[in-house]
Amino acid sequence: MNFNIAKNIKAGQNRCMETLRLPTEEEIRAAVRQGEDSVVALVSSLIQVIMVLVARVQVLEDQLAKNSSNSSKPPSSDGLKKPSRNRSLRKSSGKKSGAQTGHPGHRLEMVEKPDRIERHRIERCSQCDAFLEEVPIERIEKRQEYELPPMQLIVTEHQVEVKHCPNCGRVTTAEFPAGMTQLTQYGPGFKALLTYLNQKHFIPLERVNEFCEDIFQHSVGEGTIVAANAQVAGTVEPINERTKQYLIETEETVHFDESGLRVNKKLNWVHSAGTQRATCYHVDAKRGREGIDRAGILPKRTGKCMHDGWGPYYDYQDADHAACNAHHLRELDFLQERYPQAWEGEMAQYLVTIKKTVEEAVAQGLSCLRGEQIIVFEAGYDELVKRGLALNPVPERPPGKRGKLKQPPPKNLLDRLRDHKRAVLAFMDDFKVPFDNNLAERDIRMVKLKQKISGCFRSDDGAKVFCLIRGYLSTARKNGVSAFEALKLAMCGSPYVPDFLPALPERV
Repeated sequence: MNFNIAKNIKAGQNRCMETLRLPTEEEIRAAVRQGEDSVVALVSSLIQVIMVLVARVQVLEDQLAKNSSNSSKPPSSDGLKKPSRNRSLRKSSGKKSGAQTGHPGHRLEMVEKPDRIERHRIERCSQCDAFLEEVPIERIEKRQEYELPPMQLIVTEHQVEVKHCPNCGRVTTAEFPAGMTQLTQYGPGFKALLTYLNQKHFIPLERVNEFCEDIFQHSVGEGTIVAANAQVAGTVEPINERTKQYLIETEETVHFDESGLRVNKKLNWVHSAGTQRATCYHVDAKRGREGIDRAGILPKRTGKCMHDGWGPYYDYQDADHAACNAHHLRELDFLQERYPQAWEGEMAQYLVTIKKTVEEAVAQGLSCLRGEQIIVFEAGYDELVKRGLALNPVPERPPGKRGKLKQPPPKNLLDRLRDHKRAVLAFMDDFKVPFDNNLAERDIRMVKLKQKISGCFRSDDGAKVFCLIRGYLSTARKNGVSAFEALKLAMCGSPYVPDFLPALPERV
C-alpha cells in the first residue's frame, strides 16, 4: 500500500473516533431500557456514523484506484505494479516490432574523407612465407572505425605584445581576444559542456565534477558550474521575454500546464506555456491565479489556450479556451472502474469517434466538418451529458452543513462537460486545435525528471536560472538546434534567436 495513503487512512480513523463518538455498552443498555424510541435514535446516530465512514472509505479507495491510465498521475507513481488494464488511444497496427519490410535501415556509413588512414602492409606470403614487399598491390580493401579522440583539455596561452613608441613615448599593448578577461579561465565550449550536463541532463554538481575528473583528468569546482549556468541564464533572459511576447500574440494554440517543484524546502510551481515552436517556463510560490498572473502570458492572451481544464484557467475570460480530452478519457476510465454508469463508456467512445472523424477530414484536405456532422455530434454530446446528469443529481445538503457542497466524481466531470462544452469540442470546431494537451505535458515532464535525478533547488535564483535555460533549450530543440550548440552560442554572447520572435518595445 502507498505509504501516504496508508497514513491518510490512519489519520482519518483517528479523526473519525474524535468527531463521531460511538456509544458505550452502558449507553446502549440504557437506550434499551428506555424503550423503542431511544433504540431507534441510537441506531439512527450509528447509521450517520456509518454513512460518514462509507464516504471516507470511498474517497480513500478512489485514491488507491487512481493510476497513470485513469487519472493525471504520472506513470512513475504506479510503482512496480503497473495498471492491469491499458485503455490507450493507440491501437495495435498488427505489425511486428522493429524495422518493417522495405525500410532502408540505419547504420554506420563509410565516409569519403576519413580523419586518419592507417595502411596495413603485407611483407610475406601467408602460405609459403615468400617476401612480397616489391610485389604490386592488386587492390585495397577498406574498413572504418569510429572512435573518440584523446579526451583532454587544451590550454591555449594568449600573449599580447607590449611596445614603447620611440617617437611619442606612449606604451601600446595589443588586445586580448574578446572574452579573455582573466589570467586563467575556461573557454565557452567547456563551460557550455558543464551547463549541458547540469541543466540539460540534470546531472548534480558533484557528479559533473566527477565526470570531468574521469574524462578530462581535471577537477571543476561547483562554483564554476553555477557561474556558467548563471552566465547562460543572463544571456538568454531577453530572449525569454521575447518568447513570452510571442506566446501572448501568436495565433497558434498555446498549451499551458503546471507542476510542483521544491525550492528551498518549500513547494513551488513551474508554469509552462508553449507551442510547436517555442516554450517558456516560470517558477512561482503559487499554483493558482497569482502564479499564473505573474507568469504573464495567459492573462494577456485572447487566442486559443489549451489546458487540462483546471478551474483557475477558466477565470481568464478573454482567452479562447480548449480543454484536454486525454484528461477526460482518463477520468471516464476511472469512473467506469469506480462509479460504473453506461454514459461514461459511451462518452469516451463518442469523443474518440469525433477525433477520428476530424482526422479523416484533415487527411482529405478539409478545413472543417460539414454543418450536419457538427449538429449531429453536438446533439449526441448533449444527450450523453443530459443522461449523466439525470443519474447524478445535485446531492442534498445535510442539515446544518455550510459551505461548498461536496459532489461525487461523476457529477464533477459532468458539470465541466456541460459548462465548458465549447472548450471540450474545440478540436472539432477548429482543426488547428489538437485533441489533447500532450505538448504541454511533454514540456513540463522535465520538472519531474529534474527532481528524480538531482533533487530540489536550494535557492530561488537556482530555480529561476533553471527555468530560463530550459525554456531556451526547449525552444532551440523545437527549431532544430541542438542543446549543446545553443549553449555554445549563448556562452559566446550570441544566443540562438528564432526568427519568428517579436522585438520587444523600447523602454522609455
